[in-house]
Amino acid sequence: MPGFEIFGDEERKEVLDVLDTGVLMRYNFDGPRKGIWKAKEFEENLCTRLGVKHAHLCSSGTSALCVALAACGIGAGDEVIVPPFTFVATIEAILFAGAIPVFADIDDTLCLAPAAVEKTITSKTKAVVPVHMCGAMARIDELKSICDKNGIILIEDACQAVGGTFKGKSLGSFGKMGCFSFDYVKTITCGEGGAAITDDDDLYFRAHAFADHGHDHIGSDRGKEDHILVGTNYRISELNAAVGVAQLRKLDTILDVQRKNKKAIKNALSTISEVTFRNIPDPEGDSATFLAFFLPTEARAREISQALASAGVDGCFYWYDNNWHYIKKWDHIRTLSGGGKMPQADMENVKDYKTLSLPVSDSIISRTICLQIKLGWTKEEIDSRISKILNVFGK
Repeated sequence: MPGFEIFGDEERKEVLDVLDTGVLMRYNFDGPRKGIWKAKEFEENLCTRLGVKHAHLCSSGTSALCVALAACGIGAGDEVIVPPFTFVATIEAILFAGAIPVFADIDDTLCLAPAAVEKTITSKTKAVVPVHMCGAMARIDELKSICDKNGIILIEDACQAVGGTFKGKSLGSFGKMGCFSFDYVKTITCGEGGAAITDDDDLYFRAHAFADHGHDHIGSDRGKEDHILVGTNYRISELNAAVGVAQLRKLDTILDVQRKNKKAIKNALSTISEVTFRNIPDPEGDSATFLAFFLPTEARAREISQALASAGVDGCFYWYDNNWHYIKKWDHIRTLSGGGKMPQADMENVKDYKTLSLPVSDSIISRTICLQIKLGWTKEEIDSRISKILNVFGK
């Protein structure tokens, strides 16, 4: 991780194909583009890779979430159950849909705890958005069962987990819709980009229309297309899609390297008695972008995190103090009610999160350290990294 570590001639070739046509927009201009449709090609290849019927590329993972929420009809006053450990975009997308994020605890998977979700469901719950954090899966089978039993929409935020699977089925393909990010630091990248996937024909039709001002994309004359709904502009460019076409071909290689590198470091950490590891419901489906482990106490986790940084172990994340991935530091969201923190007028339905208490999640995240797994490490660099880590623990 991430895909930009292995940019090469493959990406250049795909981008030059687009530049040679002069057509950077993904729609129309059929003649000048000379049969070059990079967004369509990426979407078709993504469907094949993930085993789904439809994929719609858009400008980011955030826009993919917005598209999925809109396609599924989630809006004003609807409650959407989410984890407190995610990139903040998950919450932003829900808020901009006019819906209400409702936080439920995580468990030792670092993802939504099914039991906590069940306790959080109310008559206003419209959807659950589990986030497959740091490349590995939530208990997605249990969460799907809960949603199915209660008639609730399941939308997967798999933005950090492209290539991950659960029992052979691609993450993102369990719910009504699944969302991915292909930004600059993701497993595969378009520079900026995202995708919403689904097996539902109607949801796909609504999704690709919403992402392009409501256009129905029927026919080849854009000026004569009908508008089936009110939408916005979340289009991806052909240049970004072209990079993704090349990157997707490299996904299996990326996963193989990440899994090998992660295994080497995990094996070394396994010799340390105070270290325990994140629960991964299906280890074979882990995309291996991070190695997450727990220490016995918050104090010890802070001590080790600081020591690893001082020892030159880069890519070491202590999420409990992170501004973007855990609710403790999201002051702009915790004080939304009446706080003027959204560009539009404050919404009547926004909850006041100032007093929100999630002690179970706090206990887990405060003891968690994540090590980023990179693609470009040599054997010597991995050995050096392991030596530094073990030295921090006095081994």
